[in-house]
Amino acid sequence: MRLAALQMDVCLGEVEKNFQRVIDRIREASSHGAELIVAPECVLSGYCFESRSEALASAVDVTDPMWHWLLDTVAETGTHAVLGFLERTPEGRLFNASALVGPDGLVSVYRKIHLPQLGVDRFVDRGDRPYVASAAGEAKVGLAICYDSSFPEPMRVLGLAGVDVIALSTNWPVAAKRTAEIVPPARSMENHLYFVAANRVGHERGFHFCGCSSICGPDGVELARAADDQEQILHAEADLAVARSKRIERTAGAHVIDRFADRRPEFYGSVIDPVSGQVVDRLID
Repeated sequence: MRLAALQMDVCLGEVEKNFQRVIDRIREASSHGAELIVAPECVLSGYCFESRSEALASAVDVTDPMWHWLLDTVAETGTHAVLGFLERTPEGRLFNASALVGPDGLVSVYRKIHLPQLGVDRFVDRGDRPYVASAAGEAKVGLAICYDSSFPEPMRVLGLAGVDVIALSTNWPVAAKRTAEIVPPARSMENHLYFVAANRVGHERGFHFCGCSSICGPDGVELARAADDQEQILHAEADLAVARSKRIERTAGAHVIDRFADRRPEFYGSVIDPVSGQVVDRLID
């Protein structure tokens, strides 16, 4: 499978314009053979909103007719695409969301669970859906958004769900450049899978976004890395069979590891135990 990451700028609050720009880049990536294309976080809306009401004005429901522009494009090109948007529900809820779409329509929607005190994430509702594997052609894809990747647990949950590719739509500002450099290789290596991190570029209300998009393969190998903070499309080939074989034999019979089979989850209880977390906090204090 050929993967692509769209590193692009976004126009704050101009949803229709952003829809068209994403569609143009999907067509461009497809013309170079891309089959799974990942766009940045909030690529349809922008990120640096200053109130919930302002953000709601740029949010769209998944039934909005504008989605047909995108669905027609992926159907025509035979691609699957992941893109970030602000989701407005009929009940008035607001989520920082990511959608996977393909030739047969909307495949899945993920709502960001880990929310930093930054930009629109100060005003959205916390995601209420689990991390799951979704089918995108031959691949199983897991969706995540920006700050989610700073936590190893959700990335491992996706790995255990059998995903071949984690598609991370993100808006890393310059202050998070080290995250952009370190996290994708680490998460791909930890889970022995492909990791596509599509970051935005440009400036928005005092924030400068760093780019640094990347595509990493199993064992943390960088297959593609953005050269700078300008708009560009990254491409890389993915061998899904490699991601599915977790047993790594580096030296025949002498150096063999399997990061899934070698786990000892009976010792990991404190990771998901809120009480243990509180005890640790008190000890630190």
